[in-house]
Amino acid sequence: MFRKFLCISTLLSVFLLVVSTATFASSEEGGENKTGFIMHHIKDSHEWHFATMGHTHVTLPLPVIIYSADRGLEFYSSSDFQDHETHKFGVEHNGYYINEHDKLHAVDESRSYIDLSITKNVAMLIIVLAVVFFLVFSAVRNYKRNPNGAPKGIASFIEPLVLFVRDEVAKPNIGPKYKKFTPYLLTIFFFIWIGNLLGLVPGAANLTGNIAVTMTLAVFTFFATNLNGNKDYWKHVVATPGVPWPLLAVIVPVEIIGLFTKPFALMVRLFVAITAGHIVILSFIGLIFVFESYAVGVASTVMVVFINLIELLVATIQAYVFTLFSAMYIGSAVAEHHDH
Repeated sequence: MFRKFLCISTLLSVFLLVVSTATFASSEEGGENKTGFIMHHIKDSHEWHFATMGHTHVTLPLPVIIYSADRGLEFYSSSDFQDHETHKFGVEHNGYYINEHDKLHAVDESRSYIDLSITKNVAMLIIVLAVVFFLVFSAVRNYKRNPNGAPKGIASFIEPLVLFVRDEVAKPNIGPKYKKFTPYLLTIFFFIWIGNLLGLVPGAANLTGNIAVTMTLAVFTFFATNLNGNKDYWKHVVATPGVPWPLLAVIVPVEIIGLFTKPFALMVRLFVAITAGHIVILSFIGLIFVFESYAVGVASTVMVVFINLIELLVATIQAYVFTLFSAMYIGSAVAEHHDH
């Protein structure tokens, strides 16, 4: 297993180094910052940029979709807003432009519109969902064809993960009501896990390192927890048993704040862990271009391979941690407390 992880990590690292070198060479010609490609990889964009080789940009233009009351839905390509020589955004097209920060704006600042564009992260979201659906429904078809036999193919890969989430995460932390919440826990586990793994592929989008994505997942857990909270749960929040009345003025606000800090911690933990991993890997690659030394190049390459190996583990650990804490929060909300 370790050899497989090492081989995957090495291949990812070599490909990432090749792509980054080509991108750097182009940016150096244009006088750009030697480490500018790091944030370019981390942030969202209206185009999917894979590599720059000389003056050739290997990109995938993405749909720019705008809704306004007077024009309705408008569909454009992100390439319509780019200078075809410099490949930079800023070209005005039909009353709109994309600025240097990859944000869509109207030339008329008073104009009201809604940006519904499919950005790089949105496209990555669709890909992750497609992969999750493919894995799950492939397993379902296997069980329909052979309900009493041993799982084969993708089903043999999915079943241990499903049983692990059910038996090691849902049951111990939620208790007798685990069946109601197991589908949700499986959904967030597979979504985060697949998103983390695909995000390690060179050229892929940093989906689970996007604060909006992690916030949405945390909000789902927040509602799953508090909408299913029983009377004992809410009694503990608004009138903590066994606490003297004078202290409730302190305890109750703390408990209410805790309702929000728990999902906030989920959001920040996943965002920081994934984003930091990407930045560290790309920073080591950037050191090669900053120092322009063979010794630094060899050392950085070794570190990139090592960190990529760690990131493969972190991708799984972070999916597990988010799912585990979600189960713990839900379990505390639905648990029955019997006074003796």
